[in-house]
Amino acid sequence: MTAPLAAFSVMPFGPAPGRACGGCTMCCKVYALPEFGKPPGVWCKHCAPGKGCKIHDSLPKQCRLFFCLWMTDGAMPNDWRPDRARFVLSVYPPNGFIYGQVDPGSPRAWMKPPYYDALRAMAGRLLNERRHVIMFMGDEATLVMPEGEAALGKMGPADNFRIEPAFGPNGPTWKATKI
Repeated sequence: MTAPLAAFSVMPFGPAPGRACGGCTMCCKVYALPEFGKPPGVWCKHCAPGKGCKIHDSLPKQCRLFFCLWMTDGAMPNDWRPDRARFVLSVYPPNGFIYGQVDPGSPRAWMKPPYYDALRAMAGRLLNERRHVIMFMGDEATLVMPEGEAALGKMGPADNFRIEPAFGPNGPTWKATKI
């Protein structure tokens, strides 16, 4: 894994038909904006939460090019819009992993219905492609697996992890190790 953890994952396409940020500004909170000296987990000084960006006409490139998974996937239910889910999902282009950056005001939001079971199902589908779902709270990473989750701890851009088949009390499973 080589992603800057609380930075945007820029998608090479735009919003799905009918999708717009509207009042969602969760990305303005959960991601770092080095251009403004903004750390992850706090509102950007240019954000009007629930309304949008106060400098929309002169957005930094990082903001102009970012589209979360809810914006790009027209089939994703409205409950998954980041301001409702309390986390932002994105695809990291170099490896195709799904990264979720969680609102520190709702650290367990992704573990509640309907999200947790759906994230585990997504992890199961991606596993065969050697892709993964990783939820971040700041730089604390949790790997989502079909059977549950595995805390990876603090993950930086140079950190990696390994997934190996294992045998658990309920049969075959996976073991994740930070390396």
